[in-house]
Amino acid sequence: MTIQELHTLVARLLSAQKENEFIEFKESNFNKEMIGERISALANGASLLSQPYGYLLFGIEDVSRQVVGTSFKPSNEKVGNEELEHWLTQRLSPKVDYRIYEFDYQGKPLVLFHIPAAYDQPISFQHTPFIRVGSLTRKLKDFPEKERKLWQRPAAEFEKEVALSRVSAADVVALLDTQSVFDLLLKIPYPTTRAGVIEKLAAEKLIIRSNGHYDITNLGALLFAKKMNSFDTISRKAVRVVQYEGINKLKTLKDQTGSKGYANGFEGLMQYISGLLPSNEVIGMALRKEIQMYPPLAVRELVVNALIHQDFRERGTGVLVEIYSDRIEINNPGNPMINPDRFIDEFQSRNETLAAIMRRIGLCEEVGSGIDKVILNAEVWQLPAPDFQVKETHTKAILYAHRSLRDMNKADKVRACYQHCALQYVTKSRMTNQSLRKRFDIDEQNYSIASRIIRDTMKENLIKLEDPDNKSKKLMSYIPFWA
Repeated sequence: MTIQELHTLVARLLSAQKENEFIEFKESNFNKEMIGERISALANGASLLSQPYGYLLFGIEDVSRQVVGTSFKPSNEKVGNEELEHWLTQRLSPKVDYRIYEFDYQGKPLVLFHIPAAYDQPISFQHTPFIRVGSLTRKLKDFPEKERKLWQRPAAEFEKEVALSRVSAADVVALLDTQSVFDLLLKIPYPTTRAGVIEKLAAEKLIIRSNGHYDITNLGALLFAKKMNSFDTISRKAVRVVQYEGINKLKTLKDQTGSKGYANGFEGLMQYISGLLPSNEVIGMALRKEIQMYPPLAVRELVVNALIHQDFRERGTGVLVEIYSDRIEINNPGNPMINPDRFIDEFQSRNETLAAIMRRIGLCEEVGSGIDKVILNAEVWQLPAPDFQVKETHTKAILYAHRSLRDMNKADKVRACYQHCALQYVTKSRMTNQSLRKRFDIDEQNYSIASRIIRDTMKENLIKLEDPDNKSKKLMSYIPFWA
């Protein structure tokens, strides 16, 4: 948050009649355990009261709410050799992406702990969850009804939560690229009045009216922020692009993090990525021309797919595009909701509100068709099959540069055979030895090479005979294991 935003927030917190379940004031008295317990209690209290954040503010006299300043400076505090913030984070479960701000207000130093509300389970500190009861901090287990409500409380959609609250209409226009909303999403002329702009943004749930002010939703900020770091909830969700020299991470050539929202910044992002991708020079009959090593549509679909399917609840990370000399890796936070083997022709979105608007804008394909187009383009360009890998905290999609069949390993060939078979099936056709030879550009007289790849893929239980009773090798066709 900017200093102005912090000052506005402090003024709002001080206007509260007293401390409550999600607001607590302190002067300079603190200890590390007390802060950990307060983070747990305020996160849980905010959740129960449907507030997006809890607040622990140092430098305020808690009864009179006078600004007295504080000598507490978290950035200087350590527990042994460990920084206080790291010590606290390691003892909170699940992890809480809280922020600490040190700043002056009315000439006095203040410290603010800005704490996201718990969203699908209580937040615990050192294995114990706490709760605010009025202005007191107590163990949650002593209040079973509150504990039950926290466990039963459904996780809110990230897109519908508030990114920035109680801002003016002028602030909305200053923070969001409202021109892009009308150009890209609504596709109508820009209104002649600010009230007309606000009305349309509210109708699209990009902002919410709130007692004479406006709350900007995560949806609005994610898609149309002029600067994503103006919003704490999404500042770490900006797309990062890293280009390396060679096939490993030993030398970084470029490292750039985007600043605009996904919608108003998308074309610029794709132009930037395209400019970093390697290309080959082809000499025609009279002219030289540059041919890209990767199909642009496949790259575009994989980036969009990562944006739409990322888990926004994963803390402190966003979509990462890594460019090597022989491949492009696109990482998005969180694990997929379906098995990667079913990415073809299957669709289950974690962020359907975001996906729906991006489809309206034209940034992504119809439901379930994006990955199909990635695989089809890889085949047309005679590239190795795209690889989808599930890691502990993220999902990785890899698009490889061209390799000849002899340079592919067994896993590459099996993956390509399965994807080709699945793609044939969903396009109402069937894989045969002949279709697989065409996929790999194998000469007809070398049909035994394709047969060997088919056998290896069947051994992995990824494909099967369409008609097990058919005894004619020439008429054999294959379907994916799930068909």
